[in-house]
Amino acid sequence: MKSKLSYIVKALLVLVLVNVAANFLHTRFDMTEDRRYTLSEPAIEAAATFKTPVIIDILLDGNLPAEFVKLQKEVEQLVAQFSQVNADIKYTFVDPLEGVENVDATIAELQGLGLTPTRVTVNDNSKVSQEIIFPWAMVNYNNKTVKVPLLKTKQGETNVERINNSVQQLEYVFADAFRKISLEEKKRIAVIKGNGELDDRYIADFLTTVRDYYNIGAITLDSVAVAPQKTLDQLNNYDLALLAKPTEPFTDGEKYLLDQFMVNGGKTVWLIDQVNMEIDSLFNETGTAMALQRDLNLTDLFFNYGVRLNSDLVNDMYFTQIVLATGEGNASQYEPVPWLYNPMVRSRNDHPINNNLEALRFQFASSIDTLPNGYKKIVLLQSSPLSKTDKAPRQISLSAINQPPKKERYTDGNKPLAVLVEGAFRSAFANRVKPLRLKNPLESGTNGQLVLISDGDLIKNQLRKGMPLELGYDKWTSNYYGNKEFLVNTFNYLLNDTGLINIRNKKVRIPHLDGTKIEAQKTKWQLLNIALPVLLTLLFGLGFNYLRKQKYGR
Repeated sequence: MKSKLSYIVKALLVLVLVNVAANFLHTRFDMTEDRRYTLSEPAIEAAATFKTPVIIDILLDGNLPAEFVKLQKEVEQLVAQFSQVNADIKYTFVDPLEGVENVDATIAELQGLGLTPTRVTVNDNSKVSQEIIFPWAMVNYNNKTVKVPLLKTKQGETNVERINNSVQQLEYVFADAFRKISLEEKKRIAVIKGNGELDDRYIADFLTTVRDYYNIGAITLDSVAVAPQKTLDQLNNYDLALLAKPTEPFTDGEKYLLDQFMVNGGKTVWLIDQVNMEIDSLFNETGTAMALQRDLNLTDLFFNYGVRLNSDLVNDMYFTQIVLATGEGNASQYEPVPWLYNPMVRSRNDHPINNNLEALRFQFASSIDTLPNGYKKIVLLQSSPLSKTDKAPRQISLSAINQPPKKERYTDGNKPLAVLVEGAFRSAFANRVKPLRLKNPLESGTNGQLVLISDGDLIKNQLRKGMPLELGYDKWTSNYYGNKEFLVNTFNYLLNDTGLINIRNKKVRIPHLDGTKIEAQKTKWQLLNIALPVLLTLLFGLGFNYLRKQKYGR
């Protein structure tokens, strides 16, 4: 008896010690194939920087469809990991519409804060309903708040595909939010002016977005002629120069200054329209306009760095739409129609810049040639295989919408539309007479990078009542495109913020139940999971009673 009691006491003592140790020691093993529950080093570093409380409000609670319950669980798993990395990170789930009397007013208020709701159609036992969901989180730290989008959408996706893509980017969006909200020293971006670039209101949304990461200033090249060295010194204080759709030719002096900036290690993003053509030009009595070559005097500069913009327009059977008005006066109707000169460009998913993006919208883009030299050229975006180029000058007519494209003519596709050039840049003015006198001009440098994009409007946001809309949103069709995300990735990559952007390459696969099979096999599985256990229990009870009576009934 004493021996048994001793064993019981020892077992209880071991159990108590294990529970006490578990309160102080915690570990977990990630056995998933895709390492879904293991944070990347850049994400850990972003979360570890906080010294005071960070509160995450996750607006993904309440009566959620099955797919969004999966997203909720994945978000909870992720923020719990961040909380383990840094105990100052706290989180809570909130249903923003719970207990609200005026739902419409609350939705409008949340939309005013930039928290766009998602309406989800739910099919449940032949009943169709719509749920309003706010797939957002708010990261709050030191009186600052960063919005975190939890849902990533792509056109034509099912709910299952949409949730998979959303889970894919969760680690990135939270780590990115941590970085934004804790950033103290920012790199600098120069917006180049003086050559007819886009007005600030047309690039306002993009600049507002990257202002979370970088400081932004303007450099006007008009002063090159009178104070070249001063202008170059100002430019060299920046890390990256943005040239957004210049429309006036560059002088040799202006090119030389930009060349010296690049050779000195400055990064550049060029958004260039090689052909002068705008959709508004077609809205006249004839519905036609001439597409003409635009001479910006940049050909030799780009040629030196191994790229060439062609004087053509990409004509693509994978297109985005434009909207035309039909009828007159109050009877006018606006109809979306196909427009082959507005390619819909899918990301190639072969580089941190273009990984896991929504389709982009190009407008009157030209093709780019990559030329053999010592620099590395990476094609980031290209037209579809079913595309071709139309040489300029040429007449463009709205009547093209009534002429179905002939597929056999679209065989020379995959035209580069955005190219990254990297290498130890050599000056385009080496061994040439210099147009300006500068102190200690450079013939060659190290770690040069430029991105050439063959559509100046890729960065252009639309306006509503004079106010900028979100870049990538088309107010006429209500479609969203991935233009902003691509450009943000480009800037992050060029400015060496590759730690977080590489998280995008992490592949996560979430298993989902097949709704069609569930509906077809529902009765079978209900019987197996409900009726069969009850039947087996009854048989076991009857058998047990029978054996008991046989044994003790004598």
